[in-house]
Amino acid sequence: MKVIVQKFGGSSVATKDSRKAVIKKIAKAKNDGYKVVVVVSAMGRSGDPYATDTLIDLVKHSRAKMKTREMDLLLSCGEIISAVVLCSELEEAGFSASCLTGPEAGIITDDNHGDARVLEVHPAEIQELLNQDEIVIVTGFQGKTRDGKITTLGRGGSDTTASAIGVALEAEMIEIYTDVDGVKTADPRMVGEARTLEKVTYNELCQLAHEGAKVIHPRAVEIAMQRNIPLRVRNTFNDHPGTLVMSGEVKYEQPTKIKDSLITGITHITNISQIKVSFKNTGDAGAALKVFKLMADNSISVDFIYTSPEEVIFTVKDDVVETAVSVLEENGLPPVVRGNCAKVAAVGAAMTGVPGVMAKIVSALVSNDIEILQSSDSYTSIWCLVDRDDLKKAIQALHKQFNLHETVQEKVC
Repeated sequence: MKVIVQKFGGSSVATKDSRKAVIKKIAKAKNDGYKVVVVVSAMGRSGDPYATDTLIDLVKHSRAKMKTREMDLLLSCGEIISAVVLCSELEEAGFSASCLTGPEAGIITDDNHGDARVLEVHPAEIQELLNQDEIVIVTGFQGKTRDGKITTLGRGGSDTTASAIGVALEAEMIEIYTDVDGVKTADPRMVGEARTLEKVTYNELCQLAHEGAKVIHPRAVEIAMQRNIPLRVRNTFNDHPGTLVMSGEVKYEQPTKIKDSLITGITHITNISQIKVSFKNTGDAGAALKVFKLMADNSISVDFIYTSPEEVIFTVKDDVVETAVSVLEENGLPPVVRGNCAKVAAVGAAMTGVPGVMAKIVSALVSNDIEILQSSDSYTSIWCLVDRDDLKKAIQALHKQFNLHETVQEKVC
């Protein structure tokens, strides 16, 4: 049985006209000989009647007092509405379709309400309906605990649903449909000449997603990567082939072969603050541990960490910076805070082991009068912390430095 899993985001299922485009994509897959599983998000975005953010607004004044389990019951409603509406329109168009909730589809999660992790998928009911040649519509974003309680998978959870089902069914392909043509070399709102990538590796897309690219949830990529199920990110509203997400690292061979660009894309995260805590001359050898334990004990996630015998530097999200500062001050560790920061990242599997990439990044930023507040790297990414006011200029400078507006080709020297 040749199975394809297609996930459609909120903008794709928001209106009658947009759902007609969805039905065309489903029909094409059927005509190509696939058994089709469709995963849907809630309809529309904030302000639309059944969008997730709209449901949250219904209880915004009492949300702090609500149990997370009850919030999950509320938030799971959006996908159910979306699935039933699309199912009815498929039937109207002459197709045989059935709806399943995430729990009915066999998605078992842990009990971390609001941001649950998928533990297992038991797709027997999906398989039975596929054997009857039904189009199976599954509500994204939701599952159930082992004792039957409804859970939700956090922001981007419908992507995770699609990947989990794709892996469980050993699908030929998982298609993630959205309102853009695929994965871009940078945010097109920042860089007008950003282009759509034809192919990326799982690792590259994970890094891009973790560092701010919104096109797919990194957890979905990681799940698909476990079984090497191909992913394709596509536009619901045109026939662009989109971006294929594939396995394997891009190899760099020196000196006979080079890449025009070692970098796949530039991405970014805003609304972060830098915190410095100095303990020079205090004689407190455990001060660094104390700082990070205080953050952990207060559920404050830290990033961009730098430690030395005299100070620690890290970043936190703006919405928790006041709490972080208060906790540090109360414990005799007064911090220096720099707000209005942004993190810009250059991502590319081809940079692994290649000298000079950081030098090119520093050159691009410094020549554009952009101060680098911090930097860090991994095998496939280099991050720089900059002032938020310099972010757009930084993205454009790096995009230009690595010729990302041009199609990447191999050249033999």
